[in-house]
Amino acid sequence: MEQPHLPLQAASGLVLGSPRRVLGEKRADIQLNSFGFYTNGSLEVELSLLRLSLQETEDKFPKVGFSLSRVRSGSVRSYSSRNSHECPLERNSSNFLVLFLINIKDLQVQVRKYGEQKLFISPGLLPEAPSQSGPPKPDPTGTPKDNHVIHPSPKKMSAVKEDQAKLTVPQVSGDKALPAGHRHSSDGQPQSQPPTRGPSGKEKDLVLGLGHLNDSYNFSFHIVIGSRAEEGQYSLNFHNCYNTIPGQEQPFDLTVMIREKNPEGFLSAAEIPLFKLYLIMSACFLAAGIFWVSVLCKNTYSVFKIHWLMAALAFTKSVSLLFHSINYYFINSQGHPIEGLAVMHYITHLLKGALLFITIALIGSGWAFVKYMLSDKEKKIFGIVIPLQVLANVAYIVIESREEGASDYGLWKEILFLVDLICCGAILFPVVWSIRHLQDASGTDGKVAVNLAKLKLFRHYYVMVICYIYFTRIIAILLRVAVPFQWQWLYQLLVESSTLAFFVLTGYKFQPAGDNPYLQLPQQEDEEDVQMEQVMTDSGFREGLSKVNKTASGRELL
Repeated sequence: MEQPHLPLQAASGLVLGSPRRVLGEKRADIQLNSFGFYTNGSLEVELSLLRLSLQETEDKFPKVGFSLSRVRSGSVRSYSSRNSHECPLERNSSNFLVLFLINIKDLQVQVRKYGEQKLFISPGLLPEAPSQSGPPKPDPTGTPKDNHVIHPSPKKMSAVKEDQAKLTVPQVSGDKALPAGHRHSSDGQPQSQPPTRGPSGKEKDLVLGLGHLNDSYNFSFHIVIGSRAEEGQYSLNFHNCYNTIPGQEQPFDLTVMIREKNPEGFLSAAEIPLFKLYLIMSACFLAAGIFWVSVLCKNTYSVFKIHWLMAALAFTKSVSLLFHSINYYFINSQGHPIEGLAVMHYITHLLKGALLFITIALIGSGWAFVKYMLSDKEKKIFGIVIPLQVLANVAYIVIESREEGASDYGLWKEILFLVDLICCGAILFPVVWSIRHLQDASGTDGKVAVNLAKLKLFRHYYVMVICYIYFTRIIAILLRVAVPFQWQWLYQLLVESSTLAFFVLTGYKFQPAGDNPYLQLPQQEDEEDVQMEQVMTDSGFREGLSKVNKTASGRELL
C-alpha cells in the first residue's frame, strides 16, 4: 500500500554524474532537481548541450538560464505561485538565491546573487577524488577544474595564461577577469576567500564563459555550501522565458549533468538516516515474523491458511526493507546502487504490496475463518483491486526511473497516488459487507452473543485499516511538508512504524486461539441443534447433561 521511496540518484534512474537529456521540450520552467545540503556540501552542474530554436531578437535582458532557490521542503516548488506568463529571470524575487543568466549574444553567463549568503560559486567542476591513498598533487594554478568551460576567444585565453604565469589572484572566465570566490587546497576541498568588492562596497557579479559549438551552447559551474546558515533544501530549475507566451513556444534540447554531494556521502540530508532506519525496521519485521510462526506452531489445531499468509507477508516485508537499506548504503558510498540488489528490492516490494492487499481483503471478507468461499461481489473486488495495485506499483517504479524534469513526471505521480488511494478505499468494502452481514444475522440465527463478538471484532479491524491508511497517506504527507529538510526522514519512520503497528494489532486480533470468536466456524446443523435443545429442555430429558459443540478444530468443549 505504501509506494517505494527511492533515493534521488536511484529515483532518476541515473548513475551519479550521468547526463539528463530533455529533447524537444516546450515548457518554460523545468525543475531539474531538489537536494538537501549540509555545510561543505557541493553542487556541480555541467550544461553540455543547449540548443535553442530562436529567431533574431533585440532583447537586452537574457531570457534563458538556471535558478537556484532554497525551499522549505523538497515537495514545494519555489516558483509554483507565480504568474505563468511572467519570466522569473526578469524580476528580483526573494525566492531565488542565485540566477545564472545565459547571454547567447555575448557568449557569457552572468551569475546574479540575491540577499546575504555565503555560497561559493566557481566555474568548472570540482577535481575528481584521487584514486590512490595519500595526499593528492597540488594544483599549480590554484584554480578549480575548468576544462568543461569553452572560452569564446583565443585572445582572452592567452590573457588568462599570462595572468596565471604572473601568479596573479584574479580568475578569468569568459569575457572578464573576475576575483576568485574560493580556491581549492591540495586535498581538493574548497577554501573560502574574501570576495572582491567594488568601490561602492558591493560584491561584483561573477561572469562565466559560455562555449558555442555548432548550434549548441555549454558551460559548467559548481557551488559549495559555506556555512550552517546556508544549509537547506535547494531546488535547481531551468527557465526558458521565450516559451512563456502561449502559442509561441519553440522546442529546445537540453543535456545537463548534475552531481550533488554532502560531507557524509552522496545522499540528500533527509536520506542519510534511512540506511539505519530501514535496517532496524527490517529486523523488527523479521522478529515479528519469527514470533508469529512460533505462535502458529503452538496452536496447530486452530491455524488456517491465512495465518501462514500473514507470516509470509511479515518475512517479505523484512526482506524488502533489507534490500532497500543496502541500496541506500551503496548509493551513499559509491553514488549509485548495485543493479542486482536494486532489482531484488523491486521484486520483493511488488510481492509485498500484493500480499498486503490480499491479506487485508481476505481477513475483511472472513475467508478461511468463517467461510471458505468468496461471494461474487468480493471476487470482483479482488479481480479489480489486486491487479490494479500491482500495475500501479510497477508503473510507479517505471516513472521513478525517468528524469525528474520530464514533462509528465509530476502528472503520472499524482495519478498513481490517486489510484493507490482508490485501492485503499476499495479493500474496505469486504469489511463493511461483513459487518452488515453480522448485524443482520445477529437477531435471526439465535447466536446473538457469538455474532455480536464477531461484529465487535470486525468493527475494530475496520477502524484499524482506516487508521493505517490515514497515517501512511494523509498524516505522513503532512509531516513531510511541515518538518525541516533534515527531518524529512520522519515521513518514512511514521510509515514503517504504522505498518509494523498494524501488523502486530492484526496478528493479536486474529491469533489462533480457541476462544477467539472470529475462528468459530458456523455449522450446518446449528439451527437444528437450537430447536432440539429447546424441545429437550422443555421435557426435562437433558437434566445433568452437557452439550458438546464442534469448533474450527472439532476438538474443544463449549
